[in-house]
Amino acid sequence: MTSQVSSPAGQADEADDADQASETVLGGQRAPRSEKAGVGEKEIRRLDRVIIRFAGDSGDGMQLTGDRFTSETASFGNDLSTLPNFPAEIRAPAGTLPGVSSFQLHFADHDILTPGDAPNVLVAMNPAALRANIGDVPRGAEIIVNTDEFTKRPMAKVGYETSPLEDGSLQAYNVHPVPLTTLTIEALKEFGLSRKEAERSKNMFALGLLSWMYHRPTDGTEAFLRAKFAKKPQIAEANVAAFRAGWNFGETTEDFAVSYEVAPATQTFPTGTYRNISGNLALSYGLIAASRQADLPLYLGSYPITPASDILHELSKHKNFGVRTFQAEDEIAGIGAALGAAFGGSLGVTTTSGPGVALKSETIGLAVSLELPLLIIDIQRGGPSTGLPTKTEQADLLQAMFGRNGEAPVPIVAPKTPADCFDAALDAVRIALTYRTPVFLLSDGYLANGSEPWRIPEVDELPDLRVQFASGPNHELADGTEVFWPYKRDQHTLARPWAVPGTPGLEHRIGGIEKQDGTGNISYDPANHDFMVRTRQAKVDGIEVPDLEVDDPSGARTLVVGWGSTYGPITAAVRRLRAEGQPIAQAHLRHLNPFPRNLGEVLERYDKVVVPEMNLGQLATLIRAKYLVDAHSYTQVNGMPFKAEQLATAFKEAIDA
Repeated sequence: MTSQVSSPAGQADEADDADQASETVLGGQRAPRSEKAGVGEKEIRRLDRVIIRFAGDSGDGMQLTGDRFTSETASFGNDLSTLPNFPAEIRAPAGTLPGVSSFQLHFADHDILTPGDAPNVLVAMNPAALRANIGDVPRGAEIIVNTDEFTKRPMAKVGYETSPLEDGSLQAYNVHPVPLTTLTIEALKEFGLSRKEAERSKNMFALGLLSWMYHRPTDGTEAFLRAKFAKKPQIAEANVAAFRAGWNFGETTEDFAVSYEVAPATQTFPTGTYRNISGNLALSYGLIAASRQADLPLYLGSYPITPASDILHELSKHKNFGVRTFQAEDEIAGIGAALGAAFGGSLGVTTTSGPGVALKSETIGLAVSLELPLLIIDIQRGGPSTGLPTKTEQADLLQAMFGRNGEAPVPIVAPKTPADCFDAALDAVRIALTYRTPVFLLSDGYLANGSEPWRIPEVDELPDLRVQFASGPNHELADGTEVFWPYKRDQHTLARPWAVPGTPGLEHRIGGIEKQDGTGNISYDPANHDFMVRTRQAKVDGIEVPDLEVDDPSGARTLVVGWGSTYGPITAAVRRLRAEGQPIAQAHLRHLNPFPRNLGEVLERYDKVVVPEMNLGQLATLIRAKYLVDAHSYTQVNGMPFKAEQLATAFKEAIDA
């Protein structure tokens, strides 16, 4: 869904900053203005931002509900950030804490960077959803509960001896008891559905209620439901009816005396056409754009794995752009096919997550030896082994850097936001094609599943990635004979020529055994091996990447260095501290191998360097080893992204230490 924004970029800070004392606080949020209701009308309060969390069983449709609310919010023009959170099981045990699925959305009338630390509104579809999420809900927040599920057995299943709706344990919150199931079934009587079929639409009733409560558009959701269930028109209309019934319930019930408005973020975005986009979708579009800009067919060799599978699903829809997707029988076959496609002159890509990288490591080493362009996309998740398939982590950095036998250097690129995945894909392809090397792109589950507004670029804004294939002899022997040397290098990039199989006169050997410099013949010569190892390393070291930019408006003594998806919470925390008058500098790395050439000089300018990571300190280890800087790690490996408040506290302690 797209929307037009014509205002210049604004300078609004992350809304996690402290509330101003002159403004009314509602559920932890600022409400600058309020419209008094006339007779028979409900009051409308203006907010600058809201954080909503939908929670229920994994079969309750919470991800769909959150996604639809997000789409309508994007079309309305708000800035937004989302955090889907769901179990790894396809159908987790109903009514249990491990089976709870949630979707958090933060939307605002100004620039925001995170899904928010704590929800202002919790929609709890059952006791398990309430129990699993109540610890995150601040006092005074709104809680909407499906009272139909608060019976003895479901409550006992999650440890409630008495009903939290009746024992006073929720008196610190604004609780709205709503019999969602009963109201949904009543609203769908005319459709002749079974009770079980009707119950499935209760998430649409909840979506309608929240859409009324926050003045979200509705036409897009109704169109979506009719398209989704086009082959089952009765089900489609039943879901539309449930959605409308939820809206009407909010409009007519006395329990919801106030509705809220969050204005579009008209001062936040540069002029352009925007759409809501997730990290995996942005990556997919980036790969397609890169293949078109390179004038190469895109070939994806992949094996399904959470949370990378969406890229395979999306790319399979775009054969019209010359995209070919191959779902292999395993991870090894997937990358083998992608490398074969690269040898054949295509843009070869393979997608996976951490466990799959381990299986692909030998073929990545082969790509290093063959010096062919290949993109390895690792959507990181919690490990080790199978670990936490649906939870986020950024603990594959050292695996990407060193996880192969021998000296096998590979460039590493990491996007910082869901929308930035598009640009990171283009950058990674640029490096792979220019320098004839495999390249790692390290995203993670938080970026992959999260979403934010993305300005759709114009085609003329995209880089020219076209390459020249070898077309004939490139070397003259002593006797004057012209021959093709597959490892004769470009003096600037050290890249070898890319020779497409079948081109007359360009026949050459491939395989994993060491090659002779120039000729590409098999070589066991010690001096040649030393030369080739050092040359491959020099090629990676010489890759041109932009200098690291430092955000330091006040001459701080403390620098925060991050990479990947920590950008949002780090930036939100830095903004909060600056609003309190604390001097702090920030820099964020996209290129992790090679590092920007000015990184060492930047680090030396500061007395303290703090490196927050969702691992046990992998980037900090690399920085300490390469630059001999006493970088201080701040780490978390609980499967969830950092909270801005948490980082602000850690940074303040570093400043004061």
